[in-house]
Amino acid sequence: MNYLQAFILAVIEGLTEFLPVSSTGHMVIASSFMGIGKDDFVKLFEVAIQLGAILAVVVLYWKKFFDFSKWQFYVKLIIAVIPALFFGFLLNDFIDKTLGDPLFIAVVLLLGGFVLLFIDKIFKTHTVDNEKDITNITAFKIGCFQVLAVIFPGLSRSAATIIGGMQQKLTRHVAAEFSFFLAVPTMCAATGYKLLKGYHLLNAENVKLLLFGNLIAFIVAIIAIKSFIGFLSKHGFRIFGWYRIVIGVVLIALYYSGVEMNVL
Repeated sequence: MNYLQAFILAVIEGLTEFLPVSSTGHMVIASSFMGIGKDDFVKLFEVAIQLGAILAVVVLYWKKFFDFSKWQFYVKLIIAVIPALFFGFLLNDFIDKTLGDPLFIAVVLLLGGFVLLFIDKIFKTHTVDNEKDITNITAFKIGCFQVLAVIFPGLSRSAATIIGGMQQKLTRHVAAEFSFFLAVPTMCAATGYKLLKGYHLLNAENVKLLLFGNLIAFIVAIIAIKSFIGFLSKHGFRIFGWYRIVIGVVLIALYYSGVEMNVL
């Protein structure tokens, strides 16, 4: 991997981590088309640069994250992250296998797009318009939705948790923000586990690439988060649904037309 490839993947991560379009799916496909998908460090890089995007959430919502008097906020996040940690560890081998299957990711992108077309009509009643009103039980249920994204790469962690929030009667705005908050412990745990397993890959040059990628992902994510909240509140999920459908169809067509996608 060179710095241009690292830059491209980091921009994709920053743009898509908090959008309901699957950052993992986009990075896996992009690394495949760039011919670097077989590299073990690339797989580590695709997970580790999520820290940069996650840091953007902490910076933008620093008052929320560092108000230690509101201990209930931390309890909700811990409760919500437990299902993903449990199933992520339990199904680690299956997840690694599906991450190496571009057709699987393309199909999940496509099917997830159809779901997003109708999600605003399915969940029209919103009674929770403040994070303080999210109960521990509600947080756990949203965390269970997050498991779907862990098991099915390409689904989108953001989409799963926002939809889970809306199913629990959160407004789109509150559901999106809670999804951002939940990303912090979830992605920190995933990145820490990946780094622990792949520490032998971290030579001086690779560490520089990781720092560079995290910086780019951080900058782009700040812009993406600010833009997404306003757009989602006004327009809903439909455009993201159509985007996923188009991308999914194109990728499936390329796969069956014989275009080599070197993920494995």
